[in-house]
Amino acid sequence: MKSDVIHVTSEGVGISEALRQTEAVAAYKELDKKDSIHLALLAEEMMGMMQALTGKHEADFWIEDEDNTFRLHLLAETKMNSEMRSKLLSASTSGENIAAKGVMGKVRDLFNRILEPSEAPLPGAYSSGWVNNASTMGAAAYAKNTATVWSLNRYKASAQSGAKEDWDELEKSIVANIADEIEIGISDDTVEMIVFKKM
Repeated sequence: MKSDVIHVTSEGVGISEALRQTEAVAAYKELDKKDSIHLALLAEEMMGMMQALTGKHEADFWIEDEDNTFRLHLLAETKMNSEMRSKLLSASTSGENIAAKGVMGKVRDLFNRILEPSEAPLPGAYSSGWVNNASTMGAAAYAKNTATVWSLNRYKASAQSGAKEDWDELEKSIVANIADEIEIGISDDTVEMIVFKKM
């Protein structure tokens, strides 16, 4: 099943429709109260992240499900050039934490950097979560010619043996505790975030 595609903007257009669409999906799939709340929380976090992006951005939001695994998509066009794409795909797996705080802060910051690539080097700590040229679960499997560049599960694995601050952020994050995976993938001219949740 694929829901309607809702066009959303960083200025708030379409946000309430996306949240209503999420409620409609939960009702259509006859999810129990807890699963419905989890799906709604994930959508709300994605929409909150969208509105917190710097500058004016637009994206398409939709939900797919297969065998009770739900995938919440946020797909936006980007000014990606081949050099930036290459930097993203060959990112180092060591370095310091980025300035953004909290798990969704880091995810938002990375999504924003892909949307508005600059010549500035990427902070090393996108590191804890980087997937180099391969997909673990998803984005590449669902979108042809898409390479997954960041994964929540890889970030979690890195945080277990890394800084206590990173682990504390994960424990406090609603999204990290509800989502089974979050992946950010890039293609030639798009960036896509997919949040996975098995019900």
